[in-house]
Amino acid sequence: MARDIKTVTFGEIMLRLSPPGFERFFQSPVLQATFGGGEANVAVSLAHFGLASYYVTRVPANPIGDGAVRALRAEGVRTEFVQRGGDRLGIYFAECGASQRASTVVYDRANASVGRVTRGDVPWGEVFAGARWFHTTGITPALGESVADATHEAVAAARAAGATVSLDLNYRAKLWSKERAREVMRPLAAQADVLIANEEDIQASLGLEVTGADVSGGHLDVAGYRDVAERVVREFGVKQVAITLRESFSASRNGWSAVLLDAATGAFHQGPRYDVTVVDRIGGGDSFAAGLIFGLATGRGAEAALRFAIAASALKQTIPGDFNRVTAAEVDRLCQGDGSGRVQR
Repeated sequence: MARDIKTVTFGEIMLRLSPPGFERFFQSPVLQATFGGGEANVAVSLAHFGLASYYVTRVPANPIGDGAVRALRAEGVRTEFVQRGGDRLGIYFAECGASQRASTVVYDRANASVGRVTRGDVPWGEVFAGARWFHTTGITPALGESVADATHEAVAAARAAGATVSLDLNYRAKLWSKERAREVMRPLAAQADVLIANEEDIQASLGLEVTGADVSGGHLDVAGYRDVAERVVREFGVKQVAITLRESFSASRNGWSAVLLDAATGAFHQGPRYDVTVVDRIGGGDSFAAGLIFGLATGRGAEAALRFAIAASALKQTIPGDFNRVTAAEVDRLCQGDGSGRVQR
């Protein structure tokens, strides 16, 4: 049963402050408070899909940290390994764009509690007891050298425990340089079983160029993605490479799809494409990662897992906030062609 599959994610959860709807920052004196963050978003999705989802982080021992933990528990995430300490929870301000106005994110995460996590702080042997899957992203090691050390330690412990390791490159230019990202992420990529990225992540974090990618122009040459996926397999020895394909026609309209290379069979799978009317694209990549993890961990096979991941992410982008509050059954309905949006009675 899905509930018997234990998954673990490690990263930073932040307080998200957003103006109502599609307003600009402080257009009205209101900011809506929710929580989110790359790996936390994955943990929430996996919990909604029915897996035993554990999240590892550190949050302050104050009411804001309490709120973050409570938000995770409310979504079904297991929080036994959430550490308490440090001074503050990181914050990010998110303004949802529309039409030709892009979305905007402003970070206020310096000196956050998770940035103090270092090697030896987390009892990884206990965390990974019985675990089938471990997931983290390039955001976590970008938070500081000590967190990068802890991430390397976590990946090594997951591999020792026999868990599958997935890594979403998730390059963030506001956190570190490309040079530093490559120093850290290339060794991590070599320890991963499943690598997830978009074209910018691969170029920035691994130093591999992707040809034929014109995201803003709405033109993507799939052959270029196959070529770079094959290079990732050759250079880093990963078992599977998934690359998301986003065509940004405007902030409100995106084409959304993905490809996956399975090293064992040599098969290159191109998934279905959805024309998405975007409500909130933040967390879209995380919901894709969670869908792929769910599909692969439950034995659906590479092509079916890819289809599930793309559909899960398409649905997420219609939901405000970071978290993807959809079930596996809802994703399966979309995979089966029910994208009409008709009322379910």
